[in-house]
Amino acid sequence: MSHASMLKARRQHQKTKKLLDVAAKQAKRLAKQALAGPGVKKAKVKKEKVKKEKVKTEKVKKVKATKEELGRQDAKKSSAVAGKKGSS
Repeated sequence: MSHASMLKARRQHQKTKKLLDVAAKQAKRLAKQALAGPGVKKAKVKKEKVKKEKVKTEKVKKVKATKEELGRQDAKKSSAVAGKKGSS
């Protein structure tokens, strides 16, 4: 027996074994169900979908900074840059 035919036989054997196992399991399951009698199905309860309403948001206009505030910001930036230069 060549190696290829041996592998082929092995695959076939595995396939038939699996089919038999599946059939046996199914038969066992069906027998169990028949023994239990007619099952009572639970009534499905449908949940109502809640629609989300979009809430309109008001856009806030940006307020331009005054000359004084701009001057303060520039002063902070320049002092921060000067502090970095001095530390290095």
